[in-house]
Amino acid sequence: MAAERGARRLFSTSSLWLYCLLLLFGRPAPGAAAARSGSPPQSAGASIRTFTPFYFLVEPVDTLSVRGSSVILNCSAYSEPSPKIEWKKDGTFLNLVSDDRRQLLPDGSLFISNVVHSKHNKPDEGYYQCVATVDSLGTIVSRTAKLTVAGLPRFTSQPEPSSVYAGNSAILNCEVNADLVPFVRWEQNRQPLLLDDRVIKLPGGTLVISNVTEGDGGLYRCIIESGGPPKYSDEAELKVLPDPEETLNLVFLKQPSSLVRVIGQSTVLPCVASGLPAPAMRWMKNEETLDTEGSERLVLLAGGSLEISDITEDDAGTYFCIADNGNETIEAQAELTVQAQPEFLKQPANIYAHESMDIVFECEVTGKPTPTVKWVKNGDMVIPSDYFKIVKEHNLQVLGLVKSDEGFYQCIAENDVGNAQAGAQLIILEHAPATTGPLPSAPRDVVASLVSTRFIKLTWRTPASDPHGDNLTYSVFYTKEGIARERVENTSRPGEMQVTIQNLMPATVYVFRVVAQNKHGFGESSAPLRVETQPEVQLPGPAPNIRAYATSPTSITVTWETPLSGNGEIQNYKLYYMEKGTDKEQDVDISSHSYTLNGLKKYTEYSFRVVAYNKHGPGVSTQDVAVRTLSDVPSAAPQNLSLEVRNSKSIMIHWQPPSPATQNGQITGYKIRYRKASRKSDVTETLVTGTQLSQLIEGLDRGTEYNFRVAALTVNGTGPATDWLSTETFESDLDETRVPEVPSSLHVRPLVTSIVVSWTPPENQNIVVRGYAIGYGIGSPHAQTIKVDYKQRYYTIENLDPSSHYVITLKAFNNVGEGIPLYESAVTRPHTVPDPTPMMPPVGVQASILSHDTIRITWADNSLPKHQKITDSRYYTVRWKTNIPANTKYKNANATTLSYLVTGLKPNTLYEFSVMVTKGRRSSTWSMTAHGTTFELVPTSPPKDVTVVSKEGKPRTIIVNWQPPSEANGKITGYIIYYSTDVNAEIHDWVIEPVVGNRLTHQIQELTLDTPYYFKIQARNSKGMGPMSEAVQFRTPKASGSSGKGSRLPDLGSDYKPPMSGSNSPHGSPTSPLDSNMLLVIIVSVGVITIVVVVIIAVFCTRRTTSHQKKKRAACKSVNGSHKYKGNSKDVKPPDLWIHHERLELKPIDKSPDPNPIMTDTPIPRNSQDITPVDNSMDSNIHQRRNSYRGHESEDSMSTLAGRRGMRPKMMMPFDSQPPQQSIRNTPSTDTMPASSSQTCCTDHQDPEGATSSSYLASSQEEDSGQSLPTAHVRPSHPLKSFAVPAIPPPGPPTYDPALPSTPLLSQQALNHHIHSVKTASIGTLGRSRPPMPVVVPSAPEVQETTRMLEDSESSYEPDELTKEMAHLEGLMKDLNAITTA
Repeated sequence: MAAERGARRLFSTSSLWLYCLLLLFGRPAPGAAAARSGSPPQSAGASIRTFTPFYFLVEPVDTLSVRGSSVILNCSAYSEPSPKIEWKKDGTFLNLVSDDRRQLLPDGSLFISNVVHSKHNKPDEGYYQCVATVDSLGTIVSRTAKLTVAGLPRFTSQPEPSSVYAGNSAILNCEVNADLVPFVRWEQNRQPLLLDDRVIKLPGGTLVISNVTEGDGGLYRCIIESGGPPKYSDEAELKVLPDPEETLNLVFLKQPSSLVRVIGQSTVLPCVASGLPAPAMRWMKNEETLDTEGSERLVLLAGGSLEISDITEDDAGTYFCIADNGNETIEAQAELTVQAQPEFLKQPANIYAHESMDIVFECEVTGKPTPTVKWVKNGDMVIPSDYFKIVKEHNLQVLGLVKSDEGFYQCIAENDVGNAQAGAQLIILEHAPATTGPLPSAPRDVVASLVSTRFIKLTWRTPASDPHGDNLTYSVFYTKEGIARERVENTSRPGEMQVTIQNLMPATVYVFRVVAQNKHGFGESSAPLRVETQPEVQLPGPAPNIRAYATSPTSITVTWETPLSGNGEIQNYKLYYMEKGTDKEQDVDISSHSYTLNGLKKYTEYSFRVVAYNKHGPGVSTQDVAVRTLSDVPSAAPQNLSLEVRNSKSIMIHWQPPSPATQNGQITGYKIRYRKASRKSDVTETLVTGTQLSQLIEGLDRGTEYNFRVAALTVNGTGPATDWLSTETFESDLDETRVPEVPSSLHVRPLVTSIVVSWTPPENQNIVVRGYAIGYGIGSPHAQTIKVDYKQRYYTIENLDPSSHYVITLKAFNNVGEGIPLYESAVTRPHTVPDPTPMMPPVGVQASILSHDTIRITWADNSLPKHQKITDSRYYTVRWKTNIPANTKYKNANATTLSYLVTGLKPNTLYEFSVMVTKGRRSSTWSMTAHGTTFELVPTSPPKDVTVVSKEGKPRTIIVNWQPPSEANGKITGYIIYYSTDVNAEIHDWVIEPVVGNRLTHQIQELTLDTPYYFKIQARNSKGMGPMSEAVQFRTPKASGSSGKGSRLPDLGSDYKPPMSGSNSPHGSPTSPLDSNMLLVIIVSVGVITIVVVVIIAVFCTRRTTSHQKKKRAACKSVNGSHKYKGNSKDVKPPDLWIHHERLELKPIDKSPDPNPIMTDTPIPRNSQDITPVDNSMDSNIHQRRNSYRGHESEDSMSTLAGRRGMRPKMMMPFDSQPPQQSIRNTPSTDTMPASSSQTCCTDHQDPEGATSSSYLASSQEEDSGQSLPTAHVRPSHPLKSFAVPAIPPPGPPTYDPALPSTPLLSQQALNHHIHSVKTASIGTLGRSRPPMPVVVPSAPEVQETTRMLEDSESSYEPDELTKEMAHLEGLMKDLNAITTA
C-alpha cells in the first residue's frame, strides 16, 4: 500500500515534470536487475561448489642410480590453478632453494646431479615423496619412491680356473651386490664376450656355458662398469678337455635357491648340472611337469635354468630341477614366493556434507603381504581419535564435521613390495540461506524423556511461532561437554517431535539443542540442555577360550568364543594387540571369532585381548594372552669380528652376536668360513654351536694370509655373513717358554693433564709378546697399571694433574709373565697455557636485501691477502637475530666464503648481523653489526577479532570493529570491508567499503532492518591484499514500530519496481510509446507554465516592503525560541525554494547526533568507487552536462544531467533557511537546534500547537523489508539558482504529537533531534545488490504560503539579480528541451 500511495503522489500534476526528468535521465544501470537476481539462491544447487580435479599425473618410482650420475624423480600434478610442488626425503621437506645439487624442474620433477654416495655419507639414498599444494584447496602426497645408489664396485666371489669336458656345461662365478648386477659384463681373452642361447649370464652375474666346445677355452674375467673406472675381477682359465669316453657322475654346478618376486616381474631359477653322458634338464612344479616348449612365459635357458616372465600369483610354489643322463637322475628344489603390490579394490569418493554431519571415506585394498592402511588429510597424518576413527579395517569415519575438516583425504596402502595412494575431496556446504518469510522460533520444553548408558531420547513441543507445527522438521545438535564439535540427528518425518541419540558413552555429560526448520529455513535454537548418561550396565562378559598361535614369522592367529554373559546379541568384537616392551596398543574391528594379524615383527612377543560389543557398547576385556612370532634366519651379520694370530699354524677368531632386533630367533650357532687369500682356494667351513663367541682355527700354513667371515645360525637357516677379514700366520713359531725382553725404547711427551707414551717392541722378536703393561704415578710407577694389545705402539695417559712429576714404567708380557720394565719420568705442563692470539674480526659487513625472506651478508677479511682469496682451512660464523621480541636468540651458520645467503627470515623485519672468523684454535671477536630490513610481503593472515555491533539509538547503523592481522608483513595502508546479505554470493557481488589508513573501526549506515548481513575484512599493505577473514553474521534489529505522520518516509519494500519506459505504468496498465510521448509533451508544458508563473510572482514580490517579513521573523522567534546559529536573527537568509542542479552530494539519511571522527558514514548499498562532489563552477557543470550525452562513461558523476545514466543522485527539497554557502548537513549536534525548527512558522504560518506534516510523505508502518535510501543533499551556491514547484497539501486535519515535534517539511528521525536532511527515494542504485527505487518528492505548501515565502526574499534580492536568474533559467530550459528531444 505504501508503494501505491507513493506512486500516486509521484504522478500528481504539480510534480510531473520532476518525475519526467528522473525517469528519462536516471535509468538504472544494466547490472541492477542482475544484482537483485544475485540474492540468496532459492535452490540448494545454486550455492553448491563443485569438486576440483586435483591429482597426480605422474608419481615417482623406485630408481637405481650410481655414484656421480644424475637422477630424475618424475612428478607432475594437475589442478586449476597449478599446484605448488615440494619434495620430502625420508619424511622431511627438502630445502631446494639453497641446494646446488638438487633442483625442481618446471613440471615438478626432482633433478639430482652428481649423486653422492660413500660408505659413511649417503645423502641422496632414501625414500622420496612428492607433495602438491593448492592454497585454496589443500595438499596431496604421492606414493613413496626409493632411490638406491649402487655401492662401490666390489666382488664377493670371482671366477676360478676350471676344466670341463667338451659337450658338458661350465659355470664361472662372479658374485656382486644385487644393485651392481646390471653393470656386470664378461670378457674372454680380454675381448667382450657375446651372449647367445648357449652362453648366458644369470641374474647374479654368473656366466653359464652349455655344450662347451674347444673355442670356449681361454681366460675369462668379469667387469663392473658403474659410472667410474671399471673394476676387473681376477682372470680364470677355462680348459676344455676331450671326451674321456667314460661315464662321470652327475653333479650340480649350480642349484636353484628360494626366491621372492613381485607380480609382473621376471625371474630365473638357475640350475646347471655336469656329467657324462651330458644330462638332459627338465622342471616340475608341485609334482606337475612343466611344458617349457609350449609356453610363452616359461623358457629353458642354456645349461637348464628356468626363466619365468610376467610372473602371476599362480606361479608361486615349489619347483624341482631334474637332471637325467640315462644312467642316473639328480634333483634340486626351490620355493618361489609371489608378492603383490597394494591395489585399490575401492577408492575413496568425493563427499559433500554439512557441518555437524558424520561421514565415512571407504577404502578397500588388496596385496601380498596384506597392506597396512593409513589416512592423510592435506598431507598430514590422520591420528585416530574419538572423532576420527578407522572402521571396517580400512575406512575412515569422521564424526561431527566442522569447517576445518574440509580438504583432500588420501588412503595410503603399503606393504613390503610397494605403496599406493588414492584420494578424495570433502566439501563442507553452507546451509541454504533463509528465504523471505517468517522463520520458526525456538522449540519449547526440550527434555530428555529417557536416559540410558548408550542413548538418550529427547522430546519437545512445537515453537510458539507455529503451534501446529505439522510442516516443521527438527534437527538435534549434540556434543560432549567441553568439545567444540557438534553432531546432528534429524527427525525422520515432518511434525515428529522426538529423536533418540545412539552410540553415546556411559556416565558422560552431553549438551543438546533443537532447531526447527520450515520452508524458509532454520529458525532459532532452543536453550542448551545438559544431560548425563547412566553408568554402564548390561554389557557383554569376557570372551572365553581366547588362544593365540603364530602361523609364520610375521603373522599370528587369534581365536575366541562367544561370551557366556552376552547380555544381548553380540554385534562385533575388537581385538587389541601390543608388542611386548612398548606401550602403544592397537586395535582392529572383527565380526567373526578369529583373526590373523599380518605384518608383525619376526620372533617378537605380542600380547592380545578381545572385547565384545553389544548394542550397549563394549563389554569386559579378556585377560591378555602372549605369543611370539616364529623365528626366521637372522637378517644381519655378527658384529665386531676380530682375529688374533696365536702361532704359525693357528688363529683365534672373536665376534659378537647380531643385534637383538635382527636375530629373528634363538641363535643356535655360528658358521665360520675361511680360505687362503693368496689364491682363490677352496673355502673351509666350521660350525660353532651354542652361544660360543670365539673359535681357534688350527692346522694353518706358516706365513700365509687367510680370509675369515662368520654367519649366525637359527633353526631356520643361516643369516648373512660378515665381510671378509684378513690376517697372516707367523712365519715361524715364537718362543713362549720365557717372559719377553725389555722394550727397545720408551718415549714420553707431557701435556697439561695427559702424557703421551710411545715405545718400540723388544729387539728379540722370537719371544711371544701378548701385550704391554704401563704403570704410572706421581713419584712411583705402581699407582696405576694399564694393559694394552701387543700390536699397540702408543698410549695416552689421561686425567693427570698439571705441573706434576710422574714416573712411568713399561713392561712386555706373555702367558708366562711380565718382562723387565723400562722407566721414564715426565713433568706435566702448567695449567696456565697462553691462549692463541685472537684473529682480527671481519670488516665491512653489509646486508643486501634480496626478498621478503632472504638477505645476503658480505664482508671482508683483513687477515687475507689483498685479492681476498681463502687458501687455508678458516671458516666464518654468521649470526643474526631480530629485536622483536626482545628475548630472541641468535641463529648461527658457518660459511667458507666471504658471503652467506640467510634465508627463512620474516617479512618487513629488521635484523642485525655480525660475523666472526675461526682458524684452527684461533677465533676473532664478533664484527660490527650490519642491519637490514626484509622487504614487505602481502599480508598472509586476515584481520582478526572481527565484531559487528549495532549503534545505540540507530537501528539502521552498525559499527564494524577488528584487529590488525597477526601476519601483516608490512605497514597496513588500509582495509576493505565486504558485506552482503548472501554469504554464498560471488565476491564481486558483495558491497565494498574501503577504509584508508590503519583505523580499526568503521561505521555503515542505512542497513535494512531485521536482515542478516555477512561481513568480511581484507587488509592491504604496499604489496597488495591479504586473505579475507571468515564471514561474520549480524542481524540488524527489528523495526521499533514508531507511528505518527511525518516521522519517516514510507517503506516501499524490496520488491517494489519503479515505473520505467517499456514497463507497466504506475497504475498497472501498459503504456504504449505513443502515449508516453504525449505524456512527455504535457508534462514539459505544465512544467514550463509553472516556472513562468513562479518567476512572475517572484518579480512581483520583490517590490513589496520588508516590514511584513520582519514581523513574521519576530513572531517566529517568539514562538520557537531564539536561533542557535551564531549572530542574531537578521543574519538568517530567505529560504531556498529551489532544487540546486549543480552540487548534489549523496549523504546518509541517518546521522549520529555526535559523530565519531574516526568513523566514516556510508549508506548501503554503495558502489566500490568513491563518489566525489562536483565542483561549484559553471564550467564543471557544463562539462559534465556534455559528458552525459556520451553513453556510460562514468557512474560517479554528481552533476544533475549526468544522473541520467546508471546512477542517479537523490534530490531533496529543504525549505529551511540556511546561509548561502552552508551545506545542508545531516549532522546536528546535541547543543544546536536545527534551523528548520525556527523557520517552521516563517514558512507555513502554523500555530505552535498543530504543526502539519501533510506536505511530506508519511512513513510506512510495515517496515520489515524496506531498502535503505541514500539522501541527496543540496549545497546552494546562490539562493535562486534552482527551481521547485510546491504541491497543494491534502485537506485532512494535521496530527501532532507533542512528545515528538515534527515540521511540515523535515522528517523527524531521532528522538529529540531534528534532522536537517529530507529523505528521498531514488530510481537509480549505488550497488548491484539493490533494486530500483522510486523518487519521492515532498508536497509543497499552499499557494498563499508560497506567496508569503516569496515575499520573504524581497528584502535580500534586487530586480537585476532576478533578471540574471531568468537568463540562467532560460539556459536550463534550452538544455531540458534538447534532452527531451534527444
